[in-house]
Amino acid sequence: MNESLHSPQRHLIELRMAHADLDQLIDAAGEQATIDELALKRLKKRRLMLRDQISLLEAELDPPSKA
Repeated sequence: MNESLHSPQRHLIELRMAHADLDQLIDAAGEQATIDELALKRLKKRRLMLRDQISLLEAELDPPSKA
């Protein structure tokens, strides 16, 4: 049971959830009349970092097969 709490698959799910949360925050910030540009840039940078982590973990879990 303890292994499943720290599995790469679970970590991938957590990263995807965090990425989706940031998507929602960024969308909501874009709809506001006054936007804190610096905060928005930081959110977008964090979202990109999460996307990179997701891609790396996906590649580790399912490496491309050689033809």
